[in-house]
Parts: sequence; C-alpha cells; structure tokens
Amino acid sequence: MTDTDTAALPPDDPERQLTVTDRDAPDVAQVFLVGDTYSVLISGQQTNGRYCLIDMHVPDGGGPPPHRHDFEEMFTILEGEIQFTFRGDTVTATAGSTVNIPANAPHFFRNVSGQDARLLCMCTPAGQDEYFLQVGDRLESRTARPPQLDDQQLQERKRTALELAAQYRTEMLG
Repeated sequence: MTDTDTAALPPDDPERQLTVTDRDAPDVAQVFLVGDTYSVLISGQQTNGRYCLIDMHVPDGGGPPPHRHDFEEMFTILEGEIQFTFRGDTVTATAGSTVNIPANAPHFFRNVSGQDARLLCMCTPAGQDEYFLQVGDRLESRTARPPQLDDQQLQERKRTALELAAQYRTEMLG
C-alpha cells in the first residue's frame, strides 16, 4: 500500500459507535407487517443511511406482496424454506442460502416450509427499516401477540403502505 492509497481513505468518525445488538434487546424495534414480525437489528440511523439489517420471522405461507424498490436487498435464510419470485421466475432457498435482489427488480417471497421461517434482510442503502416502522404495527417484543386486525384495519394498513411507498423508493405491484 502506498501513501496515496491511504490518503484516499477519510479519517475515522469518532461520533460513530460500535453497535452490538440482539433481536430480543429492549431497544430493538419490533414491527408486525403483512403477518410477519420484523426486528430492526441495525437501523439506517445507526449506519448513516448506508444499510439496515432486519431479522424477519415469517410464518408458513407468509411474505410480502409483489413489489420493487431502488435499493439492493439481500436475504440469508436462517431457518425454513423461502420461495422467491424474481422477475416472474421462482426459486426456493433453504437455510444457509443467501439471495440478493438487485435494485429495481420486481420480486416477492413466500415461506413454503410448512413451519415458521427466519431470515436476515439487509437493505442498502437503508430506508426499508423506516418504511416498515411507518406502515406496520409496533410490538412490545418479538414474541408479543400481534394485533388482530379486522378488514377495515387491514385496508387502512394497505392504504398507508401504498401512500408512503414512493417516499421510501418502493412500488407495490400487487
């Protein structure tokens, strides 16, 4: 490495802190959305908007509707089996697999394992974490009983998701 190589690096930002978290930590935001429970492990606020990391608990048959967004999204399957539909083609990823969804590509996923699934989702740049917190229902803990929503409440949540989608660089397709 030459002196010019190290000069290209910006100085360390001492305002940024090391983040160590656990999905059950009291300061981790928990949100119930489309039947899934999402734990925001690392928020965009903590990374200066570079990325966010979300621990997703997806019950059998769960997953989001078809959508696309202008940021990269990467999933690592920790438990279960997730069927990804990407640009109309479907693949199944099992525990230990990692799937990257390129920005702007239409996609969605479903838990097809017959049991609960768990995956980590990293979005770069961040913003998906904020969108989830705006459109979902906050939970006291990851294991808290989610709200039982009636049809009118479900429609309100869907309307809010559609209204805020463009603000969070997302387009709902279904």
